[in-house]
Amino acid sequence: MSGLPLTNDNFEAEALNYQGNVIIDFWATWCGPCKAFMPIVEAFAAKRPDIKFCTVNVDEAPEIAERYEVMSIPTLVFLKNGETKEISVGSLPPNVLEAKAEKAFA
Repeated sequence: MSGLPLTNDNFEAEALNYQGNVIIDFWATWCGPCKAFMPIVEAFAAKRPDIKFCTVNVDEAPEIAERYEVMSIPTLVFLKNGETKEISVGSLPPNVLEAKAEKAFA
């Protein structure tokens, strides 16, 4: 999994206080759809260095998942300057991921 792993210790500094665009990928090691979605997220991250990509393993940081009311994974949370702009539940094709990012970060 690419992206900066977020924990309770670094969440505020790395995501909430970050001035810019952040996508947080909520996932778990046992989640088949998360594993299938991972290459799409990684390819998108590689072509968008202007977006900070972070990950939250819901088993290791359930408090962060609770904060965003993550009930299903994979879930993506789009933050702009610490403010939630979009929450997307489930896998997305690359073109939809790009469109959601463009809308969230406009």
